[in-house]
Amino acid sequence: MSRVFSPSFRRVIRLQILFVLAAALFLWWPSTPSAKPATHVIDMDMTQFAFEPGRMTVNQGDTVVLKLTASDVVHGFYLDGYGLKTRVEPGIAQQVEFVADQPGKFRYRCSVSCGPMHPFMIGEMVVSPNQPFWKAAGVIVIALAGLISHVWFNDTKGVLDEQTQQEQ
Repeated sequence: MSRVFSPSFRRVIRLQILFVLAAALFLWWPSTPSAKPATHVIDMDMTQFAFEPGRMTVNQGDTVVLKLTASDVVHGFYLDGYGLKTRVEPGIAQQVEFVADQPGKFRYRCSVSCGPMHPFMIGEMVVSPNQPFWKAAGVIVIALAGLISHVWFNDTKGVLDEQTQQEQ
């Protein structure tokens, strides 16, 4: 026994297939960075048990130039995930340059014992993935449109079933 589908059912199925294909294409399509890579020059001062600034935020692909100074005693700078390490003596500035090519959160810490609170001398660098927010928002909109068409079809199907039963 073959099943005959109504034209409205076929139209909704085509619409749902269109939404699934649109979402798949949207996710698959390579995205371009939302901003061109920039160069950030950051003056970082190290004092006993603190970095100033304690947090840096950059985009993936940006070049970061750190100008490191120590105000009181000898300090070190080590950036997790990048393997950058340098020693900074009071009165002698050091410069470290690198490309922030890995997205995520990375800790930087003092790598020279500078006193009793040395283990707590930690900062954070946040590297944003530099992907457009709109890509994720677009997938959500497509998914919501598909959900609405699915709910609409189920409501329409219920009304059509009731009409069919009343006709019989």
